[in-house]
Amino acid sequence: MKTLLLLVGWLLLLMLCWPLALLALVLWHLVWLISIPLTLVGTLVGAMLALIKALLFLPARLLG
Repeated sequence: MKTLLLLVGWLLLLMLCWPLALLALVLWHLVWLISIPLTLVGTLVGAMLALIKALLFLPARLLG
């Protein structure tokens, strides 16, 4: 449903102001490309925090 609304909105923008619609289309892909490394960094930080948590709780798990 959300994708359909985005498509209809983009088509409406294309009919009203096609240069702005094409610019939005190009910028969307640039933002997506920039966000890929940030997603990888976020995944790595989450994994490192999970490892630290597992190491800190290891003695409690062994004793209890």
